[in-house]
Amino acid sequence: MITVNPLEIDGKFFTATSVELPKTNLLIISNDIGYIMCAALDVDIFNENEKLKKRNVIAGRAEGVRTIDELLHAPLAKITDASKEYGWQLGMTGKDALKKLT
Repeated sequence: MITVNPLEIDGKFFTATSVELPKTNLLIISNDIGYIMCAALDVDIFNENEKLKKRNVIAGRAEGVRTIDELLHAPLAKITDASKEYGWQLGMTGKDALKKLT
């Protein structure tokens, strides 16, 4: 099942997407600038692949989360290099990172 819901954080609007997969869930919160997601996918490819790095993808990843709410409150374990331009840091919560996307 795929669930898509609007999400407001301090007056900023995002899309919360949850995809139920066998033995895990894919969780993503996004807007038109960037996104955070669970560890079901990885962001390293955007830092390591020179062709993809040029895209300047703004993304962060949290680990061990099972719900959108957990994703918002978990510390980011990985972030893309491009996300640092928005003040993202490893260990900040997903919610705090998303609030910086303007």
